[in-house]
Amino acid sequence: MTRIAIIGGHGKVALHLSTLLTEEGHSVTSFIRNPDHAENVAQTGATPSVLDIENSTTSAIAEALKGHDAVVWSAGAGGGNPARTFAVDRDAAIRSMDAAVQAGVDRYVMVSYLGARKDHGVPESNGFFAYAEAKAAADEYLRGTGLSWTILGPGTLTNKPGTGLIKVDPNPGEGDGGTSRSNTAIVAAAVLDLPETVGRTIEFCDGSLPVAAALESPA
Repeated sequence: MTRIAIIGGHGKVALHLSTLLTEEGHSVTSFIRNPDHAENVAQTGATPSVLDIENSTTSAIAEALKGHDAVVWSAGAGGGNPARTFAVDRDAAIRSMDAAVQAGVDRYVMVSYLGARKDHGVPESNGFFAYAEAKAAADEYLRGTGLSWTILGPGTLTNKPGTGLIKVDPNPGEGDGGTSRSNTAIVAAAVLDLPETVGRTIEFCDGSLPVAAALESPA
């Protein structure tokens, strides 16, 4: 049994993920901001734990992560407020990475998005700009840590049923890059069991290749 911490435990991807992981026999702690969400999280088999990641110090997050084997960042401010977007998607995410190092939790999986990078090309006048900037900064920081990291870049998230079939490194402009939240969770669960995905940024969308085959290391 592996002890896995999910930050942002009430998000739709996280709820799918905690269900998958607990069904596989893992012990899952899902960190949530709102105690009213505890029951929904518990129904997945995970143990809900209240932690306001936006306002928690690095040491407080480290204390919460102690004893876990891996952490999955699946939190987000939800857009709409640039200041809060930077506070959660960049600053709190970076504190969680430092906290993982402090707590001795080596494995770290970041749920990012398809196209996240410093040269994202989103104009400052676009409402998506703050999110694009925040995620690029957090992903870049993670790559510079000593953690065993994997960054996941799913395409536009949908609520379609999970098929377990994806396409890795989709071509820009090829369709809408739609990616079901359930498939995103399937990929996150899979990489936790695949040491060969450490140090990789994996961009993907719904496709036709089984996840295990799609995730095989490039030649």
